Amino acid sequence: MAAPEEQELSQAQTEKLLQFQDLTGLESMDQCRRTLEQHNWNIEAAVQDRLNEQEGVSSVFNPPPSRPLQVNTADHRVYSYIVSRPQPRGLLGWSYYLIMLPFRFTYYTLLDIFRFALRFVRPDPRGRVTDPVGDVVSFIHSFEEKYGRSHPVFYQGTYSQVLNDAKRELRYLLVYLHGEDHQDTDGFCRSTLCTEEVLTFLNTRMLFWACSTNRPEGYRVSQALRENTYPFLAMIMLKDRKMTVVGRLEGLIQPEDLINQLNFIMEANQTYLMSERLEREERNQTQVLRQQQDEAYLASLRADQEKDRKKREEQEQKQQEEEKARQCVLAEERRKRNLQEEKERKSECLPPEPGVDDPDGVKIVFKLPNDSRVERRFLFSQSITVIHDFLFSLKESPEKFQIVTNFPRRVLPCLPTEEQPNPPTLKEAGLSRSEVLFVQDLSDD
Repeated sequence: MAAPEEQELSQAQTEKLLQFQDLTGLESMDQCRRTLEQHNWNIEAAVQDRLNEQEGVSSVFNPPPSRPLQVNTADHRVYSYIVSRPQPRGLLGWSYYLIMLPFRFTYYTLLDIFRFALRFVRPDPRGRVTDPVGDVVSFIHSFEEKYGRSHPVFYQGTYSQVLNDAKRELRYLLVYLHGEDHQDTDGFCRSTLCTEEVLTFLNTRMLFWACSTNRPEGYRVSQALRENTYPFLAMIMLKDRKMTVVGRLEGLIQPEDLINQLNFIMEANQTYLMSERLEREERNQTQVLRQQQDEAYLASLRADQEKDRKKREEQEQKQQEEEKARQCVLAEERRKRNLQEEKERKSECLPPEPGVDDPDGVKIVFKLPNDSRVERRFLFSQSITVIHDFLFSLKESPEKFQIVTNFPRRVLPCLPTEEQPNPPTLKEAGLSRSEVLFVQDLSDD
């Protein structure tokens, strides 16, 4: 990029400066500016004065300067590098230019009118993008068929996809729009784009996307970038958090100039890219830190929840045990109450004790498990169950017991069974008038 002037030029002055340089062929921008300033920026007077100074040339056109001026546009954000086609110089050149001017004007005017009218009859088929990836792949195949496989690595995807990849990877993106019908396209592809130094530079420094403007995807990108001439290259990068065009290179450019201009654009915008990388790194670190904090919080939360769960389980288990104990106490109280009621009922249902002089009477002494003794009289004719009911009604008797004779030792069948539903009478049981029976505790069995 040329060093900035002491006084910044307006957009109109910049355009006049470029136009004057193209018309006169002067390589020194300082000389062009001084000449225009001497004529108060009257480009017609400055051009005429320059023609009067020339003594004559041997050819109609002079070759373009090898390193044209790099121009910073008015917004100071997009760097443009425009290589114009050779302009006429000298009296003979201007005479030829003026003679051909009406014919060129008429031709291009009629061509534009024809194209404009044709749009109403047959809309441009490039206006509908139906297979963007197919458009790119088809261009790559046709390019290789014409120029060979020695070329920069083409991105085989849509323009939107390569923008997303360049944004995600924080890389420069160089977009090439291929104008198949332009007179400089073939020379640019063979002599510049496919040279070893250019393809090495592009492959190692940036993503490269290309498509023909004759295909819908290329035409759509062409409408977005609004190129002026071909060959056309646009450098795009992430700037201010959006994908931005930071450089435009238009016209037939030589390999060395292409690399120099791309290097200049990259160096001029390196601070923005570094800033984006730092911001992204900070965002990533912040995200990682937040993720770690979230994970630590979740781990702490899970630990607290686990503690609460165990505490609830312990409380529930304790409540269940307390409830079970309470139910056991209630059941035990209910059992004792029922037992007491049953003892009272049995006591009330006992037949009266016969007298001592009753000839049918039987005197029985019961030796209880606690070594206490109880004596009562019964009748021979009474069921042996009466003996069991009497003992059951006693407070000192165990809940479950059996009555055993001393000698010979045998268990009296006091309660009904399936084999003997009706227990025998005392006489049938073989008891004598005076007996000693033992009560054995069966509660622990």
